[in-house]
Amino acid sequence: MAGHSQFKNIMFRKGKQDKERSKLFAKLSREITVAAKLGMPDPAHNPRLRTAILAAKAESMPKDNIQRAIAKAVGGDSENYDEIRYEGRGPGGVALIVETMTDNRNRTSADVRAAFSKYGGAMAETGSVSFLFDHAGTVTYPADKGSEDAMLEAALDAGADECVSTAEAHEFLTSIESFAAVRDALEARLGAPQSAGIIWRPQTMVAVADDTGETLMKLVEVLDDHDDVQNVYGNHELSDALMAKLAG
Repeated sequence: MAGHSQFKNIMFRKGKQDKERSKLFAKLSREITVAAKLGMPDPAHNPRLRTAILAAKAESMPKDNIQRAIAKAVGGDSENYDEIRYEGRGPGGVALIVETMTDNRNRTSADVRAAFSKYGGAMAETGSVSFLFDHAGTVTYPADKGSEDAMLEAALDAGADECVSTAEAHEFLTSIESFAAVRDALEARLGAPQSAGIIWRPQTMVAVADDTGETLMKLVEVLDDHDDVQNVYGNHELSDALMAKLAG
């Protein structure tokens, strides 16, 4: 699997600071509701719901919002959503995976296709770029949680495939099948993680020139801001200068 150093580029939302919090909360609530509807409303017996709640808490989503999202599923008055994955190429040939949750397939497909087209990208068949990624579980803790050696020991004991440590964080990687067990084992040992979930992790990164990178990030932002889009993943590597400019 690819190293942790470029993980900041994988999920563009991570770099946003409080932008459109209500929209973000709506997406998190949708995932919680769907997870509760597909399984049990008790996170202790529903790994997907537990992960969704953890993601919501990581974004400081109020407890009342979380409870309302669960209650919506239990009450049976929630919409029916389809989970659809779109794949394509963005500017510079960057591979992009767009995960959506929608109650209108035609609308979502048209909107995603239009965004790709507007910013010099192109939609592709499912499977055309996903082979460039590992579909894996990830559990992240802040760097001050422990030393690299201590985290490697924790990874072995928990059954994780790997632990990649940087100055910012420790990222534990695991297969999808082992994700829930590894996350629970790490939580029992280290406390609640900073983040945890199933992601599409690039096997290799593609360096993108700054001018192309700006256009690419406009595409990613438009996709990420769409109400039906849950996550956007890419194998792009941006320069530090462009990252600083975007952050500003």
